[in-house]
Amino acid sequence: MSVMTLPRCSRPSDGSGGQAWLRRALFQPDSIAIIGASSDPAKLGGRPVDYLKRFGFAGRIYPVNGSGEVVQGLPAFRSVADLPETPDQALVIVPAQAVEPALEACAARGIRLVQVLSSGFAEEGPEGAVRQKRILAVARRAGIRITGPNALGSVSVPDGLFATFTTTLDSMRFRPGRVSFVTQSGAFASHAYACAHLRGIGMSRAVATGNEADLDVAECIALLADDEGTSVICAALEGCRDGARLRAALLKAAQAGKPVIVMKVGASEAGAAAAATHTGSLAGEDRVYDAVLREGGAWRAQSIEEMIDIAQLCSLGGMPGGREVGIVSISGGIGVLMADAASAAGLSLPAFPPEVLGAVIESLPAAAGVNPVDTTANAIPRMDAVETLIGSALERTAIPTIVTYFAHTLRNPALFAKVEQGFRRLRQRYPDRLLIVVATLDETVRDRLGEIGIPVFDDPSRALRALGAGAALPGLQAAAEVLLAVPPLHGEAIDTRHEAGAKALLAAVGVPVLPERVVTDAAGAVAAAQAVGYPVVAKILSEDIPHKTEIGGVLLGLADAASVAAGFQTLMERARAHAPTARIDGVLIAPMAGKGLETIIGVQQDPVFGPMIMFGLGGIAVELFQDISFGSAPLSPARAARLIDQVRGASQLLKGWRGSPPLDRDALVAALCRVSELAASRPAEIRSIEINPLLVRAEGVVALDALVVSVPGAV
Repeated sequence: MSVMTLPRCSRPSDGSGGQAWLRRALFQPDSIAIIGASSDPAKLGGRPVDYLKRFGFAGRIYPVNGSGEVVQGLPAFRSVADLPETPDQALVIVPAQAVEPALEACAARGIRLVQVLSSGFAEEGPEGAVRQKRILAVARRAGIRITGPNALGSVSVPDGLFATFTTTLDSMRFRPGRVSFVTQSGAFASHAYACAHLRGIGMSRAVATGNEADLDVAECIALLADDEGTSVICAALEGCRDGARLRAALLKAAQAGKPVIVMKVGASEAGAAAAATHTGSLAGEDRVYDAVLREGGAWRAQSIEEMIDIAQLCSLGGMPGGREVGIVSISGGIGVLMADAASAAGLSLPAFPPEVLGAVIESLPAAAGVNPVDTTANAIPRMDAVETLIGSALERTAIPTIVTYFAHTLRNPALFAKVEQGFRRLRQRYPDRLLIVVATLDETVRDRLGEIGIPVFDDPSRALRALGAGAALPGLQAAAEVLLAVPPLHGEAIDTRHEAGAKALLAAVGVPVLPERVVTDAAGAVAAAQAVGYPVVAKILSEDIPHKTEIGGVLLGLADAASVAAGFQTLMERARAHAPTARIDGVLIAPMAGKGLETIIGVQQDPVFGPMIMFGLGGIAVELFQDISFGSAPLSPARAARLIDQVRGASQLLKGWRGSPPLDRDALVAALCRVSELAASRPAEIRSIEINPLLVRAEGVVALDALVVSVPGAV
């Protein structure tokens, strides 16, 4: 496997530089100062010195401590002011109260990248948060970029840079490769690094950002998107403070064709609380993170194991060219298991054509199935027949991926030699196809096949799940797009205290509403009903009663003047009985809408990512099943359509169900876009919007009920 390295770091003349300088200073410095260096390799301050020496860092290492004595065979300095040159970066590993003076010294010496590995800052409460603000202020004044505090440091395996104190390196020597890691948590990082190493995955760069006073995961993803030594980016988030920066970083990686595999922890209430106390991160609404990651072309992994599986697949074999897969197994039962796993992962298994199957049956008469193909155990001594089957499938079909199950047979050196030779030939003949081997794990098998670009999994279901993610990533990346700019909406202020005003605002931006009238007495209600046409619906209007149905504040199907007049009185009495102090603005009279599919459109102002659009099936279904999807505002028509497709049942119901006519999907897409544009044009004015239900009809849509919560006096 070839590993591309960047030219050595050269600081720009202005001392600040751009992203290229920062990337090189972080991962490929020519020189590094270790402030708080120790002669004891077991101590925190001693480990980076030991690792840099042991793993062949070619740059200059400057230990800095109060003694100024020799540190692990290297001359030490009492202060960074005494260094013979200005290093490209500094590691700070001193007690929390000594970090600020250390940063001041770095500023005076002209050091522009500092990794603060010391803890005792925002992760430890209010006093620590104050200390963190002070060191950030020092960095800002001096133009210093910092990782941390409470960081683990950075790694560049091809360059021998191990500017970290992780104990993982006490027993492991990472192999160079093309998978890079960026995480907030240092412990998460250490575990992920170890898992990757034990799976035989070669690493390129790695950085753990800690409390993220300055550099964060998003900016590091952007750095790696431009890194020629990185093909796959694994990231772990507890939270995010700059949603726009994360969106931009994911889009940058997608445009570069680099898969980003993200673990976002803190999905549960308990997890979110723990995340807030760990690095001071904002956990946010978990489903919003789902949407933002998906929109950015990233895959959200649910475990470290899944992250490593996908990284192995993409770094060795590359992302597959489609969702079709062929399965060849020496076990019929495992073949069925793999078929189930493929289906669950969104993969399809097209039948091999007769000419492909005939090629193997001549050699293996007991073989059965059209995909999966069960070669039976008779194939064990006839690996040439398996090669013939796979080769024929690759030659005669467009299936992009073949997965082969060998059980434990590859532990036999003689059998493995035959398989290896066969797969080498297949890779040479079909370099654009993906071949995956499933076999009980043997390091020799894994490494030898890995050298020719074939991922090896010991569990068939995990192999198919990883393949499903890999097959989805190209589509996610292709769909990633920049959020459209929406100019601020200027116009006449509209009263959104209740439903009538909310609908007027929606109508002003192009969301259809029914012809309806606000009345304040029974006679007015009858006149309004005659004007809009019977039968009608009558609703109480009050900013203090946002959920009218809970008090019986909605009357349906009023068919004549008498029922309308009586209905008006009934609504007023119910409102006074259930909410005696409520301000009543009258009653809304509207025609009955007829048949259609009830859906819900909502807007949620997320503190990190701004206005987010929510879509789901309407009525009580949204509260009962929570089957909803989120998207960033403003929506493009394509993203609005995907939002609909993510809600189970919505697409099928829109096509027509059990004799009902097809419904107007295009009008629903348009309504989603209009609401999203409204939210994006007034993010500081509109707190939330809810249209429930938005009725989708055979032709068009109509908002039957709406609630807009605005900043007082803003809308």
